[in-house]
Amino acid sequence: MADNGRVEPTPARDVVILGSTGSIGTQALDIAARNPGRFRVAALAAGGGNPGLLARQAAEFGVPVVAVADPDAVPAVLAACEEEFSRTDRGDSREHRVPEVLAGADAVCQLATWPCDVVLNGVTGAAGLRATLAALDAGRTLALANKESLIIGGPLVTSRAKRGQIVPVDSEHSTIAQCLRAGRDSEVRRLILTASGGPFRGWAKDKLAGVTPQQALAHPTWSMGPLVTVNSATLVNKGLEVIEAEALFGFGLDRIDVVVHPQSIVHSMVEFADGATIIQASPPDMRIPIALGMAWPERVAGAAPGLDWTSAASWTFEPLDEQAFPAVALAREAARLGGTAPAVYNGANEACVADFLAGRISFPRIVDTVARIVSEHEGTSPTGVTTLDDVLGVDAWARARARELNR
Repeated sequence: MADNGRVEPTPARDVVILGSTGSIGTQALDIAARNPGRFRVAALAAGGGNPGLLARQAAEFGVPVVAVADPDAVPAVLAACEEEFSRTDRGDSREHRVPEVLAGADAVCQLATWPCDVVLNGVTGAAGLRATLAALDAGRTLALANKESLIIGGPLVTSRAKRGQIVPVDSEHSTIAQCLRAGRDSEVRRLILTASGGPFRGWAKDKLAGVTPQQALAHPTWSMGPLVTVNSATLVNKGLEVIEAEALFGFGLDRIDVVVHPQSIVHSMVEFADGATIIQASPPDMRIPIALGMAWPERVAGAAPGLDWTSAASWTFEPLDEQAFPAVALAREAARLGGTAPAVYNGANEACVADFLAGRISFPRIVDTVARIVSEHEGTSPTGVTTLDDVLGVDAWARARARELNR
């Protein structure tokens, strides 16, 4: 507080964005562009599949370095950067400098340790684990949108994180972190994750056999990448979030519930011992949890439009149909097994989603195959803190086994 009673402006934070061309990354950059006094983009990393967009981002934010996970993408990224920087060069006094382009998984990890205040990990899938560990080991605050890091890494991640070092960006876990401010952990009765139910909410199990990839990718409320969208349709995403919630907040699986909320306005809840339930409600706009993740524990004004309280609206809640959608129960079983079982759940699922999108297997076959592979792995999963090689080895085995079963 300044001597005149006014609140001092918040210092700008330097942010490294991993997965900059994906859904999370592009929305994070939108927030940064609209709040130049709050955020400076220090570096960008992406897969390399969209070199034009990465080049435009690099030029807009003037980053000195970018990384691409795919080394084969480097020539296209360099060419796009040369073209973009030449096109945007206004002939002023600023030095025209194309950013350095690093390549490979190690390059993405290198940027996770780049000098900055916050690393936003928006990498999709298990590939984000190495970057998560690198950011934590470097002492960076980690705004974590890559839930798979905690799913497959588990104690490997949490044992390295200092208190408060991981800030969740998933809307559900961001909500829980906000709601937990209302009381002490000892006062919490249970966490309640909300699920939209996806595009097939209310469908009978036998009807799901005919689901097409196009139908599965048509989410009713959220705009996300293909893997997350299909995971939402199968409810695997909610299963992953149950495992993530246990790792993040330290409450047992018996104190983490799931309820279906089709409107996606209430993003989760915390019920306290006295019967009070604290909720967080906002439109289904990921810019709100992304902005909060980058600025935690402060909020960013105007991150996204709020709810319209002048119009009538109804919010409904219903139980999860675990017979038609067994993915959450399966995730609980993997979490109870512990060790590398959650990594098997995640890796097998990612391989099965790819096979489904390619038309090689049916929609119900995704979870059926994951269940079989988790069962095959049961009893062989090491307990306690595993090594990165253990995790990646099991992840590779689960993917290979899924491809074998899906032939």
